[in-house]
Amino acid sequence: MNWVFDATTLLWLLPAVFGLGWVASRVDVRQWRRSEQEAPKAYFRGLNFLLNEQQDQAIDAFIEAVQHDPETSELHFALGNLFRRRGDYDRAVRVHEHLLARSDLNQADRHRAQHGLAMDFLKAGLLDRAEAALRKLDDTAYATEARLALLAIYERSRDWEQAIQIAKTLESGEQGSFSARRSHYHCELADVALQAGRTEIATQALEQAIRLTPDSARGYIALSAVRATQGDNKAALSLLVQLAKRAPATLPLIAQRLVELGHAANDTAEVHQLLAAANQQQANIDVTLALSALQPENALTLHFSHLERHPSLATIANLIKVQALAQAGETAADKTTTNVQNPLIGRAIDQAAAPLTRYRCAACGFEAKKYFWQCPGCQGWETFPPRRVEEL
Repeated sequence: MNWVFDATTLLWLLPAVFGLGWVASRVDVRQWRRSEQEAPKAYFRGLNFLLNEQQDQAIDAFIEAVQHDPETSELHFALGNLFRRRGDYDRAVRVHEHLLARSDLNQADRHRAQHGLAMDFLKAGLLDRAEAALRKLDDTAYATEARLALLAIYERSRDWEQAIQIAKTLESGEQGSFSARRSHYHCELADVALQAGRTEIATQALEQAIRLTPDSARGYIALSAVRATQGDNKAALSLLVQLAKRAPATLPLIAQRLVELGHAANDTAEVHQLLAAANQQQANIDVTLALSALQPENALTLHFSHLERHPSLATIANLIKVQALAQAGETAADKTTTNVQNPLIGRAIDQAAAPLTRYRCAACGFEAKKYFWQCPGCQGWETFPPRRVEEL
């Protein structure tokens, strides 16, 4: 069949074409409106799930919202944060990398996405990638937060030189004092140097630590140990005496060592004076034991005096041993002797007192027999009070 188009035919077809176009446009508009309506519904549904702490359902709702409106960056940020909180770091990384790949993202959102990506890597334990991502946040609104995160990375990786530099940068940016942390970093460098046999470098690091925090115990204690190893017991004793005078609260940590160095340097008079003055002000388990070692003949009197002022199960356990030693005609300094009288009672009291002689982190409650400069639990620096649990 041959079609012949003339003016009359065109006049009949034009209204039909326009009609079909109008119908198609109406369908598109309705779909667009429906999509626009579905996106906020899914978004608010996701928020509702979040408020009810239903993270899995919130993620499903936000994914639905993103499908309806893939250009909305806020939904992507919400999804990325949710994935990270759930421990789904791979998906969180993909979301933030997708945002960074977008050419229409403004600078503020680009920095925000870069920060989110750095946090994804950090939480996933990918420290190298986290460090690289954090370094890109210099000169942004996230610079301080990024440097604090870098500081945590360098502490975890024990890169003390880098940690010192970051701490200096934070301090120069008026973010508070980081002198105490820097002092600990120098002490850590000293430990590394001592393990490598580089005593002179260790000494310099410890002297710098003391200059940074003249009232902190760690630098004095470590430098005193170095001097004692070098055979200079007088210098070793002098450092601990300085510490005891500058920071009397730290005396329980060094009481026993003061007695040992006092004997080694043949100079116990000042040690006795320091310990006696501290004991007069406040009863302390470690000070009582140190004084007992310095004056074995007065050990019983010292322990009874302690108990009168501060009832202590740990001191009772020590008192039983002192009494047994006295009755056996031995000195309290003989550490190889055990309680020979009422051994079952002594053992029971020792077991009951053992948890009370630990140290406890004031920040997280972690307990340990040993005194830590950095808490193994919360990683805080110098969060252990220099007193036993029973004395807190």
